[in-house]
Amino acid sequence: MVPATLPAPAAKATPTIPSILALDLGTSMGWALRLGTETHSGTVSFRPSRYDGGGMRYLRFRSWLDQLASEHMLPEAVYFEEVRRHAATDAAHIFGGLLATLTLWCEQRRIPYQGVPVGTIKRHVTGKGNADKQAVIAAVRDRGFMPADDNEADAIAILLWALETKGGVL
Repeated sequence: MVPATLPAPAAKATPTIPSILALDLGTSMGWALRLGTETHSGTVSFRPSRYDGGGMRYLRFRSWLDQLASEHMLPEAVYFEEVRRHAATDAAHIFGGLLATLTLWCEQRRIPYQGVPVGTIKRHVTGKGNADKQAVIAAVRDRGFMPADDNEADAIAILLWALETKGGVL
């Protein structure tokens, strides 16, 4: 019988930083994408023209997601602001359509996704669950980002929550 030899120790694997997409869903949508050590962010508008049918906003959103994935890579996880109450009916309908489009897109590609409550995001980035838009923008700027508006700041805040907590789907 030949004694078993132990394999040589493997080189320590460097932990990889997952690619994460964070979205503040809305007609003017904020987004933040983490790829390795780089973070990209911005806003995109899905406002329909007066000649567009009702579904064009959602087709543009899906096309934007496809373009993002083809230009960079499929994200390993998607996080979005989970709004539980809207002040206006139209905003609720638009959010629901964007959410349905996003979850369908993720399911088709087997990408895990998770909604994060508004208060959780605000508490994580500012320390207050009921912080106003300006406080979120200031807190994100204090962390070295330069959001153009509150939508981009919200997306960056969602990304920071996903990266810094163990509450995410990764």
